[in-house]
Amino acid sequence: MEKIVCMGRGGSGKTSFVALMTKFFLDKGVTPLLLVDVDPDQNLGEAVGIDLKREGKNTISELLMETFLKGGGTTVGVPPSERIESKIWEKGLFEGEFFDLVAVGTKFIEGCYCLPDAALKKALEVLTKTYKYVLIDSPAGLEHLNRRIASQIDDIFDIIDPSKKSFNHVKRAYRVAKEVGISFENFYVVSGYRVPEELEAEVEKRIELPYLGKISFDKEVEKFMLDGRSLLDLPSSSPSYLSVKEILTMAGY
Repeated sequence: MEKIVCMGRGGSGKTSFVALMTKFFLDKGVTPLLLVDVDPDQNLGEAVGIDLKREGKNTISELLMETFLKGGGTTVGVPPSERIESKIWEKGLFEGEFFDLVAVGTKFIEGCYCLPDAALKKALEVLTKTYKYVLIDSPAGLEHLNRRIASQIDDIFDIIDPSKKSFNHVKRAYRVAKEVGISFENFYVVSGYRVPEELEAEVEKRIELPYLGKISFDKEVEKFMLDGRSLLDLPSSSPSYLSVKEILTMAGY
């Protein structure tokens, strides 16, 4: 089992990258996969054609709300992450034919992701053993990274946009991962489609990390997302998909 984390600033294209990465593995017949949506915007499910509500599934935050706020449960004594672990399997995990999906959801209480992150970390320690790949869509902020939701990672992909803030995000994410003791094999940088081609030559020089290329623009991706269609249904000739396929091949997949 390998864990792959995708991160980047909002709007950089990281969720689309994870969805197209999923398509890449499915096309290769590499299953089963576990998709983990840590982004509070919860766009990954839509990007791969899964509506957790329609499937009767809850996010981890919703399960915590149900157990400890609406249900009047106490967070004292047995750790909350252990108390809802069985609920995550029963009510939070979407199980598909080729991939499963779980989402953290919006904040449990205002300003804090501590309990959802702790519950996810505990669940992943057990759940991930049955999958070939675990693909984690991480939000722009670094708080989840700080809480080490996954302390052993194979590859990290940071999707950048054409801004100084994006370059700074890469440097901070790399530093934080090292400081909090996250073990990872590779830290890759990928340009989102908004990065001009003429700037690509500057990227690796500025960040001093392995640069794997750019996600190509594809108007069909925008249309699919606007219409709420799964990116898994994109044709294999899609420029975006072909560029992600090349990037992942360069990374050794």
